[in-house]
Amino acid sequence: MLIGVVKESRPGETRVAATPATAGQLVKLGYEVVVEPRAGAASSFSDEAYVGAGANIGDALSADIVLGVNPPSKEQLDGLREGATLISLLSPALDPALVQDLARRPITALSMDAVPRISRAQSLDVLSSMANIAGYRAVVEAAHEFGRFFTGQVTAAGKVPAAKVLVAGAGVAGLAAIGAARSLGAIVRATDPRPEVADQVKSLGGEYLAIESAEAEVSATGYAKEMGHDYQARETELYAEQCEDIDIIITTALIPGKPAPRLITAEMVAAMQPGSVIVDMAASNGGNVEGTVAGKRVVTANGVSIVGYTDLAGRLPAQASQLYGTNLVNLMKLMTPDKDGRLVLDFDDVVLRSMTVVRDGDLTWPPPPVQVSAAPAAPPARAAAGTPAAGQDKQQISPAKRFGAVAVIGTLLFLAAALSPQALLGHLTVFVLAVVVGSYVIGHVHHALHTPLMSVTNAISGVIVVGALLQIGHGDTAITSVSFVAILLVAINIFGGFAVTRRMLAMFSRS
Repeated sequence: MLIGVVKESRPGETRVAATPATAGQLVKLGYEVVVEPRAGAASSFSDEAYVGAGANIGDALSADIVLGVNPPSKEQLDGLREGATLISLLSPALDPALVQDLARRPITALSMDAVPRISRAQSLDVLSSMANIAGYRAVVEAAHEFGRFFTGQVTAAGKVPAAKVLVAGAGVAGLAAIGAARSLGAIVRATDPRPEVADQVKSLGGEYLAIESAEAEVSATGYAKEMGHDYQARETELYAEQCEDIDIIITTALIPGKPAPRLITAEMVAAMQPGSVIVDMAASNGGNVEGTVAGKRVVTANGVSIVGYTDLAGRLPAQASQLYGTNLVNLMKLMTPDKDGRLVLDFDDVVLRSMTVVRDGDLTWPPPPVQVSAAPAAPPARAAAGTPAAGQDKQQISPAKRFGAVAVIGTLLFLAAALSPQALLGHLTVFVLAVVVGSYVIGHVHHALHTPLMSVTNAISGVIVVGALLQIGHGDTAITSVSFVAILLVAINIFGGFAVTRRMLAMFSRS
């Protein structure tokens, strides 16, 4: 089958649906790839680079499968062949007119922004890929408009205070913005109605501003939901207070399938200091800030710059195209199980079913709901008194039994010490102290470090090699053989233990 990569028709779009690298991956799946002339020019990908990757340059609209970034224009839709499969960002929840137009055509259409947020679909999640880039770029745009240091400095010419940044919404874009702003030295604060993101904000060096409300709960979908009046009232108070102190605000709040919620009012903007900057990343969906103009930069009467650019991801075109193209390659791998260049649209696959807007001219949107849960499982209800709960294997030991067990163990140790020869008494004392100290040390180690701790403990236990080295070659053949085996096994234990420790600890360090 033939895959076509179209040149984007939307004015100002710099991204392309396939880079030379991803085009080569599609060829390896058994497809023929044709790219429209100069489709990747705005992303600095030449036609020669595509040819070098195994693609051809020509008419992409006549292909069996057509890949794009934005919804195609009417002219492009008219150019699709009967039975073609269109894959791009279609925003079916926000553009019902396009959905109806697609349903009138004998084609199949899949929307890349309809990927369900489940673990096995993460490699297809274009929204996360683009949001990550956009969050980073939002900070770059804010720094350009701000025109001052983000980091605090003390110089001979005076003290420069650190910039204060507020990020509204700690999703993928918000977390990327937090990380970028912190890396520049800013003081970063963040809000989000999902309390589970607090640890993520803190891990990036930000301060999580919690809004105490009964409506704030762990998200069951991974996305923020529309909040009620109580939460919104408390949220408004928080933003009004922060706007008087903040230099830069980056808003990222979006609700799937709905216009962006209004977070920052004109009164809050008027309370900000002259020279402050607001980057409204939700500008294309109506904006989180009153006064935002989609695609433009606006300066208010009090000197606050409101940036409403809608092409933040496209301002890093090569990177954005590569990530978007990789998401498409992962989708094509899912739809090409035999890697034979033949597309298989399996409606039993919840991911493909959720993405399909139209199938052979039949409207399939909206898809059935997908069971997605980011919330922790509820604890099992307590059983009746005296009866262990379901799945509870261990029973609590009463204080009386615990005291009796300690008394018995203490008595046995006392008898062992009394009956032991003087040479053994010192070793017995060291053993008891090691048990006590080891219990306290290991008991206070974080669970995430148990595996590296065990591997180090195994390596330390390899001191037995010293005894084997002292015995080898100084006794009969049997003792020498046993010593050799002991040295070999302990050496494997030592080196293997430290190798495992090194790999485990590497998982906790940033590259």
